[in-house]
This record gives sequence, structure tokens and C-alpha cells, in this order.
Amino acid sequence: MQEALGIDSQVTKAVEELLALAALQPGQILVVGCSTSEVQGVKIGSAGSEEIAADILRSLLTVCRGRNVALAIQCCEHLNRALVVERAVMERYNLEQVSVKPVRKAGGSLAAQAMRDFADPVVVETIQAHAGLDIGCTLIGMHLKRVAVPVRLEQKYVGQALLTAARTRPKLIGGNRAVYE
Repeated sequence: MQEALGIDSQVTKAVEELLALAALQPGQILVVGCSTSEVQGVKIGSAGSEEIAADILRSLLTVCRGRNVALAIQCCEHLNRALVVERAVMERYNLEQVSVKPVRKAGGSLAAQAMRDFADPVVVETIQAHAGLDIGCTLIGMHLKRVAVPVRLEQKYVGQALLTAARTRPKLIGGNRAVYE
């Protein structure tokens, strides 16, 4: 029963399922938005928790590093939903760095935690991720590749926060003569 699982176990279960269903390849990007307030069952942006952020990020990093998937952590609206990534991801995907340091009250607890725990963190303004996990209705869609496909996960919540997931696929172009794989 999912309520019996700890937050770290809920996140691990959800990320493992999403990465499998989305068939993410090494080097591809998973974007995660998270309201630690919503995880606690309160209004988004009202009760950020460094402890919850640390648990969630530890689970995300364990799974993503194990599969060699790049992780992008979305900041809150106060930083225009910029993202914390590793410098190597910024360079590989030719992203533009911006000057800001996410903190709990401006960026969010998870983004602030990523600044502490990533090996060489930088903040970028935008990204086109291959899959996404939204914990607590943080609106990650703007950071997914053009054709996002909803993914229904077995895990529906992290704590009290609604969990939404998506993968992406290439655009289907052509007309009635086109052949798709």
C-alpha cells in the first residue's frame, strides 16, 4: 500500500517506473518539479521543508545516477521556473546559464537542495527534457520536449502531493502516406 511507504520510497518507486515506461536512455534528461509544502499536505509555497527536499533529492539522484539519466530540478515561480542542472548537462545540451542562487523562499526547497548536493550545479533558464515528474502540481510542462505524453504511474502521490508524470515522443509529421514506426 503506497501510504505505508516513506517519502523516499514513494519517489524511488515513481522514478523507477517512469524511467522504465519512458524508456529513457543514458544522458537523456528527467525534469522534476516539487512542492515540499504539498508533500506535507499544505498549500504550495507555504511550508517548504529542507528535510523533505533532502529525502526526495537523495532518491532522485540514486535512481538517475544508477541509470545515467541527467536530472534537472525546476525552481518555483519566483525564479521563473529556472532549473538546477549539473554543469556537464548545461554544456552537453548547449543551455544558457543564468545568475541566481535558489533558496527555500525563492526557488524552492528542492532546487536549493540540488544546489548543495549536485557535484557542479548551475542554473539555466529553460530545458527540453525527455520525461518529467511533477510532485505537487508545479507545472513542469514548459520544460518538456514538444510532444508530451501523459504517463499513468501506479504511485499516485508523494506524501500528500499529487504525482503527475510525462514522457515525450518525436513529432509525427507527414500525411496519410507517412509511415511511422
